[in-house]
Amino acid sequence: MRVVSPVFALSLTLALAGCASEATSDKLARPAVVQQAVPAPAQSVDTYAGEVRARYESVLAFRVGGKLQERKVDIGARVKEGDVLAVLEPQDLALQVSAARANAASAKADLALAKAELDRHAAMLEKGYISRSMYDARKNAWEAAQARLEQANSQLAVAQNQAAYTTLRADHDGVITAVTVEAGQVVAAGQPVLTLAHDGDVEVLISVPESRVAAFKPGQPVVAEIWARDNLRVPGSVREISPEADAASRTYDVRVTLGSSKDAQLGMTARVYLADAAADDVLMLPLTALHRQGDKAAVWLYDPKSGQVHLKPVQVGQYREDGVTVLAGLEPGQWVVTAGVHKLAEGQPVRPVDGDNRPLKM
Repeated sequence: MRVVSPVFALSLTLALAGCASEATSDKLARPAVVQQAVPAPAQSVDTYAGEVRARYESVLAFRVGGKLQERKVDIGARVKEGDVLAVLEPQDLALQVSAARANAASAKADLALAKAELDRHAAMLEKGYISRSMYDARKNAWEAAQARLEQANSQLAVAQNQAAYTTLRADHDGVITAVTVEAGQVVAAGQPVLTLAHDGDVEVLISVPESRVAAFKPGQPVVAEIWARDNLRVPGSVREISPEADAASRTYDVRVTLGSSKDAQLGMTARVYLADAAADDVLMLPLTALHRQGDKAAVWLYDPKSGQVHLKPVQVGQYREDGVTVLAGLEPGQWVVTAGVHKLAEGQPVRPVDGDNRPLKM
């Protein structure tokens, strides 16, 4: 039977203890899901349904009243500037023109007579046959006849203009979007007859409740989604915010100008997203990465060199559906533990893995 040397036995014991220590250390390096802190993307905070409208629309009406004789266009008709859109019956106004023309002719004849009388009285005044007062009376009559002729000519011009107003013409190139009268209907002066959407820029009209109207500012960037174009998204900006709420709906009209309008046609349905653009120094993390350090928020940072985690206080910004923004305390590219944060300890070694539990190489 061989006797084991005490020195050899002690060396063997220390070697076995060292192996056990290494095995225990490997077991303590638990796996941890980590990811890098990245800049927060822009978030769509509000969505509003709207309708594609022309930036400029004209509500066309006759400047005189009368019975509508003919309407030459329907909804959807494309017209050019100067095209005839509707016509009133002209008979009454034509008679007014005839009466005004006759009145002007009469005033012209009265002026000619007054001028002849003035010339005769001027000759008699030179010979002393009449007094100065009689001559002055004839001169005043001549001046009054001049004034009456000017008045009659002005009335004739007004009557002629009104006769021309029986024809309603397009004031711009565009598309007819609304018709409110039919042939045979009696319309008043200024009563809406047609609505003309001008060619050119288009925009989206949305209605915003009073609780959210303060979030809109002129020039603010937004995104419009055109439903009929396979949800095509077009950049735009807020052009106009109504200063007064609609009396019935109690909402404010907001007009959004589209950056590219070739794919948006009048009347199409659109959704407008109010974008909240994140600053470049704002980072995004999953909600599961947050931990508490006293009364402050913190995260566990993974150090690739030491293989350990360290708790770091951070300043939290906005809580979103897809995570939380971090305003301070982190640098872009730092590795953060995003799962099981309540089971970690300061300086604890971990083995980094991704969301699919695959080892990460750093």
